[in-house]
Amino acid sequence: MHVTLRWYAGASALADAMSANAAEIEQLLRGVPGFVAYYAVRDGENVTTVTVCQDKTGTDESTRRAAAWVKENMKEGGVAAPRISEGDTYMSFL
Repeated sequence: MHVTLRWYAGASALADAMSANAAEIEQLLRGVPGFVAYYAVRDGENVTTVTVCQDKTGTDESTRRAAAWVKENMKEGGVAAPRISEGDTYMSFL
């Protein structure tokens, strides 16, 4: 599996928008081929999202969709591009 983490600094407005539109975001991401899981974590003013897909193609598509959603929904919020980290999983404990 492939995992992408996106870290948005100073993004409390983004966290609020994501909470208010959770069903829309869920539908958007569940449509990604190979989608496995999605998590959003708010740490004060920062937001970290974690997307898990079967392969890099899926996480690349999730990143594209996330960027489009932020651009469309945060026009006034001025959210900076996230720092992105990604890679293949090598351990998983459920």
